[in-house]
Amino acid sequence: MTALTNYAEDKLNDHLLGTTAFTVPTNVYVKMHLGDPGEDATGNAAAETTRKVMSFAASSGGSASTDAAISWTGLAATETWTHFSIWDAVTAGNPLLYGALDASVPVTAAGAATIASGDITSIAA
Repeated sequence: MTALTNYAEDKLNDHLLGTTAFTVPTNVYVKMHLGDPGEDATGNAAAETTRKVMSFAASSGGSASTDAAISWTGLAATETWTHFSIWDAVTAGNPLLYGALDASVPVTAAGAATIASGDITSIAA
């Protein structure tokens, strides 16, 4: 399950209340974490800092899931990914959502990892 970051909560409130329109990101990117990244999506960052572009199927019934696999190669460290954050830019940018993976992903330094299509779901709560 995902949660909105503080940034996204403010942007959504402003947009819905008509104070400032929210500009939809051109792409969204996933960053991996070793634990809960928190509401600013900066905690427990994985050693692998490369954010990967991701895409979602259209939302239905209050949720949307990734519609393609996301892969990394040449990983930075041996560790176990348990959480993710979603950003509006490949570097810097603003955090939008964060959450826990359905299952932990152990990765090996210099190895590869893939998050399967459908394994990251955004749920409107």
